[in-house]
Amino acid sequence: MAAFHYNALDAAGKPSTGMIEADSARLARTQLRDKGLFVVELDALSDTSTQKGVRSFNLPFRKRIPLSEVSLMLRQLATLLEAGLPLEQALAVLIEQGDNPAMRQVIAAMRSEVLAGNTLARAMDKHRDTFPEIHRALINAGEASGELATVMDKLASYSEAQQALQQKIGLAMVYPAIVITVAVLVVGGLLLFVVPPVVEVFQQTRQAMPILTRALIAISDFLTATWLYLIAFLVAGSIGAHRALQQEALRFQFHLRLLRLPIVGKLIRGSNTARMASTLSILVGSGVGLLTALNAACGVVTNLPMRRALEDAATKVREGVTLSRALAASGLFPPVLVHLIASGEQSGRLDTMLDRVAKQQTQEVSGFTTALTSIMEPLLILFMGAVVLLIVLAILLPIIQMNQMVK
Repeated sequence: MAAFHYNALDAAGKPSTGMIEADSARLARTQLRDKGLFVVELDALSDTSTQKGVRSFNLPFRKRIPLSEVSLMLRQLATLLEAGLPLEQALAVLIEQGDNPAMRQVIAAMRSEVLAGNTLARAMDKHRDTFPEIHRALINAGEASGELATVMDKLASYSEAQQALQQKIGLAMVYPAIVITVAVLVVGGLLLFVVPPVVEVFQQTRQAMPILTRALIAISDFLTATWLYLIAFLVAGSIGAHRALQQEALRFQFHLRLLRLPIVGKLIRGSNTARMASTLSILVGSGVGLLTALNAACGVVTNLPMRRALEDAATKVREGVTLSRALAASGLFPPVLVHLIASGEQSGRLDTMLDRVAKQQTQEVSGFTTALTSIMEPLLILFMGAVVLLIVLAILLPIIQMNQMVK
């Protein structure tokens, strides 16, 4: 049985789209006609369908599926498998219960692959935009060992932990971003629309103005004359920087400079180390070979220098060097990672030590983010207040001078 995505019209001419499962394209069209629908377009959701007149559907919404949807799907699938449901039946339940059309289409395509005799890992391999390499490697290990439900539970927990960490870091950056945006808008509004009329009144008096007021006038005149050019420059600079970072050599140097920054570098190193250690812990603990696990872990490391260091470490491990020594050679990974991995290699409990590293790094990043946010919030408010105070003083000082001259 295959899955198909259809575009159809009902008796009133109202468009209708959805997904249907049938043994062939002809049966799918027949089922739709029985429902009173006139089929405009019928697309196969998997490559297993070779029916005449049906083209493979490339799932244009796959890239829009958020990590939260994938994590929820993995948790539901793990629960259903632990309850004893066969894989194809569990996938069918997820299709019926799903709210996200894009996620339902992906699950339906995977179910078609499974019904055609493929493994779940191979079915996921055709949806790499939705399921990263660690997902496919873990599912493959679970199917090979016959412990798919157990491995799926570990994978669901891993995805949920990664989602929680990303949300925590993202939410921690929301408040500073809002304060900075409001500060820029308020200060820009004052300099462009409030200061010029007030300054014009002062200039008519032909009196000598304080240095602070003259500086404010100069800044206001500059922004009034060039604000459109500044916006264009910022937009062009952002586009140029984005295109420049598409080049791997420039992106490598940029990521390396970020690692050397005192605060940002610590966050980047900690978050990447946590993801890498979690990936290795789950894969090694599920019976995946160390070299295969290292290759999968490279995919979750977003910082390019750290990823290359991990790739070099995998090469050295293939040549017989221990993992701890291979990682220590780069100097890019935290010492706690190297020491605990060395301990795990000596005791034969590498997966346990990797799990400890992942938890320790996650807690450190979480705590550092919380502390950083707590410090940044009052500092940003004080900075914004100081800037507004300077503007107000620059306006009030000439008024005070005028009052003194009158007296």
